[in-house]
Amino acid sequence: MARPPSRRPGINRRAQYSLFASYVVALVGAAIGLLLVVVAIFDPTGFAALRVAAAEVSRPASVTMKGMVSGVSSIDEVLAAYWQAGSQNVGLRRQVEADRNRIIESKAIAQENLRLKKLLKLVDEDSSDLLTARLIASSASSARRFARLNAGAWQGVRPGMPVRAPEGLIGRIHITTPNSADVLLLTDTSNIVPVRRASDNIPAISTGLGDGSVEIRALTAGRNPFKPGDLLVTSGIGGVYQPNIPVAVVVRAEGEIAYGVPLANPARVDAVVVERVFEEAVTRPGPSAPAVAAGAEAEASGGNAAAP
Repeated sequence: MARPPSRRPGINRRAQYSLFASYVVALVGAAIGLLLVVVAIFDPTGFAALRVAAAEVSRPASVTMKGMVSGVSSIDEVLAAYWQAGSQNVGLRRQVEADRNRIIESKAIAQENLRLKKLLKLVDEDSSDLLTARLIASSASSARRFARLNAGAWQGVRPGMPVRAPEGLIGRIHITTPNSADVLLLTDTSNIVPVRRASDNIPAISTGLGDGSVEIRALTAGRNPFKPGDLLVTSGIGGVYQPNIPVAVVVRAEGEIAYGVPLANPARVDAVVVERVFEEAVTRPGPSAPAVAAGAEAEASGGNAAAP
């Protein structure tokens, strides 16, 4: 077999060129480095200027490389987040539902506190004898509109006593038992309440319609003076209900009749106040009346004794 010629193939020549170029680059780099060392030793100011210039020139490349390195290093985090997105989504939904329930509970507690504060304020401001009780049931679909109170004759409740809530009038006591009572609601067809418009004292009569609303008829002749949004309160006429108790708000007017809805909804009211009949509360003598009368009698007897 003949020996191949000693001439090297082209691929080896390219390797030689590459090796030679690398040597040249290495030598040039070493020379530049040696030059920079000499400049740094003998001319620190010039070397600082060169370093600043090099930093400014290489800044875009450094930023780009940093971003690439950061992106590559965060690939594993992105993949892990992608695979865990489903479980994280479920956890976040559960957290949102739990927070929503807490928000609803806090709002309910705030409303309950506000209602109780109104009720306490109502008790504090009224000087008549009051009894606080709870509505335990109410009729929503029957022809008659009643609610059941968890206090009765043994607690001093008597037929005819008004029942009110912080929002407004509920009705009046209809029948009592030893420990419970039936409340005739405002919306019952047999419940008639003298009312007036709060803004200008126009008198009217409120009558229940049996469907959750009331009928308002003005006592003055002529055109119906009521319009939607009017607030009606008790007038005090009749001697049953104290004046200025909120009753209903007008929702529509048709001809000579206006229709309204009670401000206090028995289905949503818990605590109520049973009041004495307004006429009895007004005519009842105060606790100081006997003492005053006794003092007057003593003065009179003393004066008669001193007269002779």
